[in-house]
Amino acid sequence: MEENVVVSNMERKSEKSVGVVAVVTEPRFTQRCREYLEKQKLFDRQHRVEKMPDGSVALPVLGETFPEQYLQELRNRVAPGSACMLTQLPDPVPSKRAQGCSPAQKLCVEVSRWVEGRGVKWSAELEADLPRSWQRHGNLLLLSEDCFQAKQWKNLGPELWETIASALGVQRLAKRGRVSPDGTRTPTVTLLLGDHGWVEHVDNGIHYKFDVTQCMFSFGNITEKLRMASLSCAGEVLVDLYAGIGYFTLPFLVHAGAAFVHACEWNPHAVVALRNNLEINGVADRCQIHFGDNRKLKLSNIADRVILGLLPSSEEGWPIACQVLRQDAGGILHIHQNVESFPGKSLQPFGVSKIEKEHWSYPQQTVTNQWKNGATRDSRRKMLSPATKPEWQMWAESAETRIATLLQQVHGKPWKTQILHIQPVKSYAPHVDHIVLDLKCCPCPSVG
Repeated sequence: MEENVVVSNMERKSEKSVGVVAVVTEPRFTQRCREYLEKQKLFDRQHRVEKMPDGSVALPVLGETFPEQYLQELRNRVAPGSACMLTQLPDPVPSKRAQGCSPAQKLCVEVSRWVEGRGVKWSAELEADLPRSWQRHGNLLLLSEDCFQAKQWKNLGPELWETIASALGVQRLAKRGRVSPDGTRTPTVTLLLGDHGWVEHVDNGIHYKFDVTQCMFSFGNITEKLRMASLSCAGEVLVDLYAGIGYFTLPFLVHAGAAFVHACEWNPHAVVALRNNLEINGVADRCQIHFGDNRKLKLSNIADRVILGLLPSSEEGWPIACQVLRQDAGGILHIHQNVESFPGKSLQPFGVSKIEKEHWSYPQQTVTNQWKNGATRDSRRKMLSPATKPEWQMWAESAETRIATLLQQVHGKPWKTQILHIQPVKSYAPHVDHIVLDLKCCPCPSVG
């Protein structure tokens, strides 16, 4: 932690966030909220209104902070029923009014001028190899892996990176590679300019500090973090099986009112960042970090809620999730999953999980799910959102059945399960969707 504190002090002296604060709301409330913000002279006309990955809308506002009184006014009077939340747009897009020249155009002009000044002929190949998008973290810009791949760049030296940083208004530059398949999801990020990769990101009033060369951070999960933050978890004990730097642990502690969180993580760099983030957000006294493989976790019979936020699948954590749920009252599982959906492809039932085959030494038993108020599986389908894809629903029902089986094996008695909600988060790849299943799990009453 001592090294981490030194880095944080450096950041306080040299970094200032250039992101834009925005109000996130549902599409049907966009016009009402915008008119209110314009009337209050809070709407930022220099940046575009942005559509978030799950379809919600982010309205940019002026200033580095947004007064709570206006947020309450939006929720209670302007757009009743809206879950208006604050976020920060890390790389806001200038509005048409503000655009004299886009950042990508400015980059092309500056780099081509600099390259030709070094005696290298500018070509269509080099122009096509420039980045068109990037992630901004304060004064550090993270480039995608598919740029600057032409061999001509290699001979231009470190001054190239200084030119790019100057054109885009940052001081540090890094380039993303593929996430290493080492189980800890360590990003292969190369620092091109600057002496460290530590950055700070503010999201819904929560401060996340981490090293971009060692830890993952997904902007696409903003709306899911907002959803978790809006839950009422007063008095609850949570287990976050894949805590990372605190993506979901912190919203539950800071905004949802969780009494205590057990945060599991096996990436040592993420653990350093998580400890720091708990401290700077003032919630370290309500969280215990469990460093190591969560499949060896000794906790049991403790959780009101379990977060399983691992992609492409968290199935390896399902047995432990069942183990930590309270035996007397059960709880809710938030299960993340990438689900494929190919148009025209016939739907096939999901097979028996590898976890069920290998993790348990005793025979499998089929558990018939018992629905609240006697609801059948067919009636449950009608209760799901019309936007729910058939593939999402089929995976959710398969997961529900598997978990009911695991619960009986872990606790030695039947449990009932209920699909509460299926939440789309983002499109992970063509025909692959990141979704979250909210699954309620309760022990069946003893008979006799």
